[in-house]
Amino acid sequence: MIIQEREQGETVVLSLQGRLDANTSGSLESAFAKLVEQGKGKFVFNLEGLEYVSSAGLRSLLSAAKTVKVIRGKLVLAHMNEHVREVFDMSGFSAIFTVMGTEAEAVQAMA
Repeated sequence: MIIQEREQGETVVLSLQGRLDANTSGSLESAFAKLVEQGKGKFVFNLEGLEYVSSAGLRSLLSAAKTVKVIRGKLVLAHMNEHVREVFDMSGFSAIFTVMGTEAEAVQAMA
């Protein structure tokens, strides 16, 4: 999995590409923890390039959401493809996360 990180104002946008599974979820967790340690609190996860998410990947996203809640930050998911959305819907995760259609909408939701 490739994780691209950039800042848009006070919001950190993490673009995920590839597969988020047991082999790659640790990379996301490490990158996210590093950003939180740096004092970042507003995050958009752009899932446009995410081809697959497993239960381990879902756990990583849930862990990020819990961390954001503790630090009183905000996390929004954006650009979910049909397959990933299906996994979120079946697992009930769609109700846990704020999901926007585009990255621009997600960044705007941070205001």
